[in-house]
Amino acid sequence: MSFANSEIDKLLQASDAEITGVFDRCEANAPNFGVRKECFLDSLKRTIEKYLAPASTTPLTKNDIIELLDQIQADDLFMAIACSKGSERGWWEFDQQHRSYMERVARHLAKTEVDAQEVIDQVYVELYGTKVVDGERQSKFSTYSGRGSLRGWLRTVIWHSIVDLHRAGHDEVSLDELTETVGEGAAHANFAETPVSGEDAMIDHITNERYRKMTLSAIGNAFSSLEPHEKLLLLYYHAEGMKLREIARLVENESSPLRGWFQRKSATRERDPSSRIHESTIMRWLEKCYARVLEVFQRELTSQHGLKAEELQICMDLALQDLSGRNIYQNLTAT
Repeated sequence: MSFANSEIDKLLQASDAEITGVFDRCEANAPNFGVRKECFLDSLKRTIEKYLAPASTTPLTKNDIIELLDQIQADDLFMAIACSKGSERGWWEFDQQHRSYMERVARHLAKTEVDAQEVIDQVYVELYGTKVVDGERQSKFSTYSGRGSLRGWLRTVIWHSIVDLHRAGHDEVSLDELTETVGEGAAHANFAETPVSGEDAMIDHITNERYRKMTLSAIGNAFSSLEPHEKLLLLYYHAEGMKLREIARLVENESSPLRGWFQRKSATRERDPSSRIHESTIMRWLEKCYARVLEVFQRELTSQHGLKAEELQICMDLALQDLSGRNIYQNLTAT
């Protein structure tokens, strides 16, 4: 049975006292996660829309919402929301509580140790989220409803990743699957030069070339603005094709040029210098690098070239054609 958003909103408002009680308990257990009540409500609303409402043959009531609150794994859901929003403390707790479990499951289900490590890498990329829609990073954690344990859900995510790995080994990966894994260098598009014919096509070509030059200049300057450790991180991941776990192990090496920077930046590391560096930490570093590149890129195009929103989008599209490959990151060596 379908329910309008307004009806679900009314039910959530009617159950506010009970929801607040659950939220307050979660917040008391994890005060450093920084989860806002609105995010908790949004997660509950998605669960109601996806699971509760379709399964009901009669109108939902406040009792149904209270029953849902009694059934969900609230603390697990709270952690998942924190991680999906990029909470440093949330990710640290997640690594501490669930990393070893994920590794055991991956080793049990995968054919080889190499496959298991590959799966863990991919799962962390999905959990952190590399795709941005309407300005919001799409984390796999946002699909966790709390209706089962977080570990049970993680086991399913790992299994799906292993199935995808098996398909990839048999050359059965679709184009959509390929482009969605661009974070591991699966797609390598370039600024393609297309054949030109006809007057209109020639005008379009000249226009695109103008935007292409501005795009390349802005990207180069954006990379130049990065700190040395940020350039090195992007080179490791994109130009040299290193995996997240490989970078993490490299940073743990005493001679690593990134190690000193990490120790300065990480409060966790200061508390415990021997603590392990996980893939999620590397993903957070990369995310900050991407955000900085995007900020400088857009600022140059708007302030120096005076581009409008629609023109900026053209440059963004041109940049995305090439950022998925390694060639543009090679320029970091010269900046």
